[in-house]
Amino acid sequence: MRSFRDSILSPAGRLPSTRLAAMASIAASVTAALLATPALADAHDEHALTKGTFSGLIFRSVGPALMSGRIGDFAMNPDRPAEYYVAVSSGNLWKTVNNGVTYEPIFDGEGSYSIGCVTIDPNNTNVVWVGTGENNSQRSVSFGDGVYKSSDGGKNWTHVGLKESEHIGMIAVDPRDSDRVFVAAQGPLWRSGDERGLYMTEDGGETWDKVLDISEHTGINEVHIDPEDPDVMYASAYQRQRKVWTLINGGPESGVWKSSDGGHTWREINKGLPGEDKGRIGLDISPVDHNVIYAVVEAAHDKDGFFRSTDRGETWSKMSDYVAGSPQYYNEIIASPHDVDTVYAMDTYMHVTRDGGKNFSRVPRDHKHVDNHALWIDPLDPQHMIVGCDGGIYETWDDAANWHFKVNLPITQFYRVSVDMDEPFYNIYGGTQDNNSQGGPSRTTRLEGITNEDWYITVGGDGYETVVDPENADIVYSQWQYGGLVRYDRASGEITDIRPVEKPGDEPYVFNWDTPLIMSPHSNERLYFAGNFLFRSDNGGSSWDIVSPDLPRGIDRNELEVLDTIQLPDAVAKHVSTSIWGNAVALD
Repeated sequence: MRSFRDSILSPAGRLPSTRLAAMASIAASVTAALLATPALADAHDEHALTKGTFSGLIFRSVGPALMSGRIGDFAMNPDRPAEYYVAVSSGNLWKTVNNGVTYEPIFDGEGSYSIGCVTIDPNNTNVVWVGTGENNSQRSVSFGDGVYKSSDGGKNWTHVGLKESEHIGMIAVDPRDSDRVFVAAQGPLWRSGDERGLYMTEDGGETWDKVLDISEHTGINEVHIDPEDPDVMYASAYQRQRKVWTLINGGPESGVWKSSDGGHTWREINKGLPGEDKGRIGLDISPVDHNVIYAVVEAAHDKDGFFRSTDRGETWSKMSDYVAGSPQYYNEIIASPHDVDTVYAMDTYMHVTRDGGKNFSRVPRDHKHVDNHALWIDPLDPQHMIVGCDGGIYETWDDAANWHFKVNLPITQFYRVSVDMDEPFYNIYGGTQDNNSQGGPSRTTRLEGITNEDWYITVGGDGYETVVDPENADIVYSQWQYGGLVRYDRASGEITDIRPVEKPGDEPYVFNWDTPLIMSPHSNERLYFAGNFLFRSDNGGSSWDIVSPDLPRGIDRNELEVLDTIQLPDAVAKHVSTSIWGNAVALD
């Protein structure tokens, strides 16, 4: 007697699309009938989606580990550099005690998986402060739920406040008093208000006072304490807001501030900085000479640049036009502890100046991922550095001539995940943040289980929805940003570009950063793909027909308010770092 499973499988052992549809219809009917029974309906309502419902399920890691993910910050134990903490933009907090031979996740039980910054108390290395919420302004940025503190090296955590801050830029601890801590809160990205500004606690996080409050639109990006005179502090104000139609990454309220009384009162110190609206500003005090401060400044009207002060911020001199390629995503600088004129800049390609900012050059990156966000320079060895980027952690011992990739930090950020109907084990596909679209098995027959060798790349770039033919699991449709679409043949490795292309003379098609794609449940040859039109293919993407009118409503994004006003065309970053306005974002 054939089982139900055997009766619905095709001779090849795969589920045809017609039978998939029938199964779905049967399942829906059975569920509806059961819930129509009063006793069962009551039980369903009482127990659905509770902890007990899922208590019998156990998660197992299936990979992949061939790539890592976006690193936001490091905190190194100054007494034992082999011990350090790794803040992951979308993957919690990790700790190593053996210089990265192994990493342990130590934040899984807390309220946020997105970490903006991590800081070790300079007076007690067992005390660790964490600011949640990635401190970038990217499309895919994740928010957090405030500040956490551990007093036992990350074994246990206490939430200490600022839950509505959403994005923490930096935390600084007074080297004279561990109870005095400063938190730079950027505040929510997609709206104004809530907890944004510079906050101070003098009781170890029991209570907080806002000591620098610019406005409901402007938070604080960074805060730095002078290591030789802790009463002197610097902070950068950051006015920004993202909407679906644009990012405004600056305004008249952005700038640099200084306190000379331990953070109680503040004044602006922008003499010599651009007079135009400013965006994200990265700061650092030279560990070699505390009188020297560096700033990388995003500004309107192409007035961006790299600035230096030799009088503790009272006046600034522009050294060059250097600014990160996308300041909302980078614009952080790290001054060398070995040479007052050497400063590293986080960027798509990490840069370094060795003459105080007059000239910048790319740091060598053979066999290293791009998009750098965090850097630690060994205070005892200038050739030894650890870098965090969109691809994970890399370490060099020869001043970037060679890089060692930490392969054991499994934090790839998946935007989307899907599965196929292959046998004997189905395959898992996912589109990732800056680490391609990938596929791999749910199980293998080998004793060692799933390995990196089992995973494969279906297309490069940032990955999104992957759709697999239910009748031929070798045919995989994969995407990258702004409407990139390919048909990948797993058996042969062939990749065919099938993105809809406009005819000569027609207006360009417009696709979202994350373009919706579906396969018809009635035909495995029919695909739907949506941009400013809905496209349909009946031959697996070999050709496309437009099956809708022009979808955008004709709204002029320049007439929509951001930061409570209609922004001028030359507002900071108005035309960059965002998707083109007016296209489909979802499809069913």
